[in-house]
Amino acid sequence: MNRRAFLAGTAATATAVTLKAASAATEGPFGETGVPLRGTERLPLGPLPGSRYPDPHIEVIDEKRFKYSPGTGAVERLATGLRWAEGPAYFPAGRYLIFSDIPNNRMMRLSEDDNHLSVFRYPSFNSNGNTIDRQGRLITCEHSGRRVTRTEFDGTITIIADRFNGKKLNSPNDVVVASNGSIWFTDPTYGIQGYYESIHAEQEQEKKNVYRVDAQTGEVKVVVDDFVMPNGILFSPDEKKLYVIDTGYSEGTENPSHIRVFDVDINVGRVSNGKVFADNFKPGFTDGMRCDIAGNVWCSMGWADPKEDGVRCYSPQGDLIGKIHVPETVANVTFGGMQRNRLYICGSTSIYACYTNTQGALKP
Repeated sequence: MNRRAFLAGTAATATAVTLKAASAATEGPFGETGVPLRGTERLPLGPLPGSRYPDPHIEVIDEKRFKYSPGTGAVERLATGLRWAEGPAYFPAGRYLIFSDIPNNRMMRLSEDDNHLSVFRYPSFNSNGNTIDRQGRLITCEHSGRRVTRTEFDGTITIIADRFNGKKLNSPNDVVVASNGSIWFTDPTYGIQGYYESIHAEQEQEKKNVYRVDAQTGEVKVVVDDFVMPNGILFSPDEKKLYVIDTGYSEGTENPSHIRVFDVDINVGRVSNGKVFADNFKPGFTDGMRCDIAGNVWCSMGWADPKEDGVRCYSPQGDLIGKIHVPETVANVTFGGMQRNRLYICGSTSIYACYTNTQGALKP
């Protein structure tokens, strides 16, 4: 059976079931919130202009600690035609990348074998962050659905969390799954502030929290409640640290634009000893992040000096050790490829990638 036909059929089934499952849990129209881009020729696909070996788009700050691209690696532009790319998650079983195009209310699939780009799910309830659990199932944060969902192997949709204390969540943004199956996610209000990335709605939760969903009971509880705008979320490879981005700067210049780190007990569901991990992002933002096997934090960068657009890499001690420059604001990153050594970069209207001399941590 043709693999692409099989995947297309699976996506169609999932879309139909998504609509059915969500009809009783959400309200309001969920059609297009933006018009898809038809193609942009501002940049070609393939290696970025000006690339040579070693690629000048990869900036080494600490050569001993920054496991940058192999000598014949370069930053490549794999796909375009998006409006705002977010939430990448790599599926090794199918060798494809799933990511969100939030304003266009769709999830996209990029096949690794031939870079074929297609729609995976539409409408997606303005999905944002995605990840996979230990069973290989897709976990998704939905803005207009105001919920976190899991796509089962048969395409049906399970609602993981859509309320806390009887009130609707704000608009779940990013999500990670611990090795014990607990699901941790952030809940800022970006998805209910207007009609571009979702459907405008009133905020029901008093705060913008970080939540944990117990794998056995399904209980939803708050683990951190003092963020201005909690955004990207990440475990260290040993699951002893929890990193959370605060993009509160978007709501006022007095607010933070930094990454915080906490000691975490994933089984008890408790964090402690919170502190700022990296804070030199103003006047821009970091949005999403992933760890490599050495515990280095690779995070997005954008919204400020165009020369800073791209990816930053921080050591476990919080030292900036390297950068990857791309010509668009970057929202999120993930490691993929069969060896987990390919860094995928969601850069506004395009998807970029480069090979690294390290591997992504096994934690999703």
